[in-house]
Amino acid sequence: MKRKIRTKPVVIRNYRDTLFRMLYKDKRRLLSLFNAVNETCYDDPDDLSITTLEGVLYLGMKNDVSCMIDMMMQLYEHQSTVNPNMPLRNLFYVSDLLQKYIYEEGLDIYSRKQIKIPTPKFVVFYNGEEEQPERKEIRLSNAFAANTGETNMELVVLQLNINKGKNEELKETCQTLQEYAEFTERVRDHRKEMPREDAIRTTIDECIRDGILKDFLLKNKAEVYHMCLYEFDAELHERVLRKEEREEGLQEGRRQGRQEARTLAKRVFKAYLSGKSPEVIAQELDVPLEEVEDLVM
Repeated sequence: MKRKIRTKPVVIRNYRDTLFRMLYKDKRRLLSLFNAVNETCYDDPDDLSITTLEGVLYLGMKNDVSCMIDMMMQLYEHQSTVNPNMPLRNLFYVSDLLQKYIYEEGLDIYSRKQIKIPTPKFVVFYNGEEEQPERKEIRLSNAFAANTGETNMELVVLQLNINKGKNEELKETCQTLQEYAEFTERVRDHRKEMPREDAIRTTIDECIRDGILKDFLLKNKAEVYHMCLYEFDAELHERVLRKEEREEGLQEGRRQGRQEARTLAKRVFKAYLSGKSPEVIAQELDVPLEEVEDLVM
């Protein structure tokens, strides 16, 4: 199977906000989320700096939300599918953010004096359908191909499951997160019973009626509807890609299995024709005797 090789990163300029990203563009909501995640009690939204990078994307990736307060830099991401590559993605994000910080602060990385940089924290809020634990750490070192016995670089992403019945205490301390989780849960439930367009409209109307993200939905009703459609399409596309990858993997596995079986059969026949007994062949090739006998008897 030939690999597709890209000579340079793909730049994407048309980026559509997700509901999560749009919701937490508001400093007051974002500060509440920050306090819930860090068990802090900051109360002035103006103390919070939103540091989310705007502009072009590379490889279709863009961090949902990043912010900083008191030299604590937080990178938040929402995921509806399990993604073990989040540490690598966050490595790209935080590198860009730190470069921007150093430039804006006029810091000299060639100085003999140790410069101070913000302490980063990486959090994924997961609400997909695949079963996941309440909390999980995903490590960059799991991606390292060579096992050298030492790890000179690490990046840890904390995945928090915000589905119903998971991390309820966290959601209780951040009303917006709780209501966001409830909104997405209702969309998913209605999607099982009706077309996606109707499921989204029904959920929006229900949540406004029940006071869930009410002000936000009233103000952004049309945009939220189109965002949800876009997220459905993106999630479906991801599922199709994963299914195709699994099918390709199975096909490749079957091809390899057939090739290995042919190779084994040739070796067994060659040994048998040389006068060796099935018992000796089985021992030399480290295969079950019954398998050898099936081929030669």
